[in-house]
Amino acid sequence: MERNRQEISELIFQKLEKNKANLQEQFLKKKNTIPFFFIDDLLPVNLGKEIYKNFPKLIETVQKKNFREYKNVAYQMDKYSPLLEEVLYAFQEPNVVKIISEICNLEDVYPDEFLYAGGLSLMAKNNFLSPHLDNSHDKERNRWRVLNLLYYVTPEWKLENGGNLELWQNGLNNGQTILVSDFNRLVVMATHQKSWHSVSKNTVNSTRCCVSNYYFSSQPFLPSDKFHITTFRGRSNEKIKDVLLQIDNNLRSFLRTFFTKGVRKNPHQYKK
Repeated sequence: MERNRQEISELIFQKLEKNKANLQEQFLKKKNTIPFFFIDDLLPVNLGKEIYKNFPKLIETVQKKNFREYKNVAYQMDKYSPLLEEVLYAFQEPNVVKIISEICNLEDVYPDEFLYAGGLSLMAKNNFLSPHLDNSHDKERNRWRVLNLLYYVTPEWKLENGGNLELWQNGLNNGQTILVSDFNRLVVMATHQKSWHSVSKNTVNSTRCCVSNYYFSSQPFLPSDKFHITTFRGRSNEKIKDVLLQIDNNLRSFLRTFFTKGVRKNPHQYKK
């Protein structure tokens, strides 16, 4: 029998509550750069494998392929296995939002039922995500994006596979912290004006699958934060690409001054 979101959220809550002190220490240790914590074995192994087994095929998802990123996403959740919607929204249940907010020492935190830029992420061979800052706000531009939650479910994932989260704690020219997309691992990271992060190129014939959520707040993570669109940069060995990305960022930012909610409505949201 498949579990519902309340049952899954209770499993998540119990795991986080049991490890709360350690997770708080992890997160606060990086408070001056990009705070984050991760926890392994989040859910029972059989449940984690069942989630992975129910991920949609690539052809059933939306491909995003350009010089900024190359990946597949899924957000219209009623098209897929009900289990995927239940686990996705388990991270939005009040008990889970509350414990994660406490771990990160944040107040006034809200999940996003419309999955604006959230949902499922699938990265096949050669997929990547360039260094970037997430859009600072929600789809209505009313709340600040403050936390990024990433739950990985591909069994036996290894560092050498690529497809791993990279946090550029000291800027794009000073090396990155690599967090392997380990099976059954949850990573929670802060999103703010300097939280540059990326995903390394997947080098294997296996798809890295991730359940993705964002939390928002009426207050920015950093008092110095200002509104910004999703902003991409090149790596230190991608000089020409970096210049092109900066031109692209400036153009899209300029357009946003005239169209405050975008030139077109972002399709990446759950239409219920």
